[in-house]
Amino acid sequence: MATQQAVRRTLARPLVPIGDLFAFAVDVLRMLFVRPFQWREFFDQSWFVTRVSLLPIMAITIPFGAVLSLQIGSLFNQLGARSFTGAVAVVGIVQQAAPVATVSIVAGAAGTAIAADLGARKIREELDAMEVLGISVVQRLVVPRVLAVAFIAVLLNGVATMVGVMGGYSFNVLVQGGSPGAYVHAFTALAQLPDLYVGEIKAFVFGLVAGIVACHQGIKAKGGPQGVGNGVNQSVVISFVLLFVVNTILTLVYYQIVPPKGL
Repeated sequence: MATQQAVRRTLARPLVPIGDLFAFAVDVLRMLFVRPFQWREFFDQSWFVTRVSLLPIMAITIPFGAVLSLQIGSLFNQLGARSFTGAVAVVGIVQQAAPVATVSIVAGAAGTAIAADLGARKIREELDAMEVLGISVVQRLVVPRVLAVAFIAVLLNGVATMVGVMGGYSFNVLVQGGSPGAYVHAFTALAQLPDLYVGEIKAFVFGLVAGIVACHQGIKAKGGPQGVGNGVNQSVVISFVLLFVVNTILTLVYYQIVPPKGL
């Protein structure tokens, strides 16, 4: 009996952090509708996320578009369908590359800073003092940060989409010798407006997930400065894993709801 209980505890141990994160996410979502909302904190965090993420996102999206055009263009040349390079490359950027690149940078740059800030406050017992004074840490500090990350992720995704499309177009036309008219025609023939919508929805959901994970790892930090560092590292890893899981789910749901556009 004792051996069975030990085995059960060992098997259930990895589920404890998952349940803790899920409970924290539910608490954050519930506090989204509690007033008063901390507008000043929201604007401060929005500007911070924009400042640390804008240039890296633009820098990383250009290679994304170039690599997609290179790979797709080379493959379609072998298949004799070079004129469809623009459609596939742009749809891939709008639906997949831009949201993933955006939130990868946001989670890696802004998310780590948020986790480090809240973790430092935790080990200095500032968060405990707020709770003693009757101030909700989730409402005062977490909710504005999570919404700031999600809101700015949507805006930055628009910038990343534009830069990625321009980069893919320039690379295909100038480097691969593609036809500008064929590129644009294929894009308008196969792409549709819901492709842009799902990209923005993905960016928002990814931003919520990255913000919740970063705040959770910061608030739950313990063990001094080393614990804060471990929490920051874990926030990046967990955010990236959840990002790709959520991306798969949203993509499957999107293709079930919105049928592909044909020629």
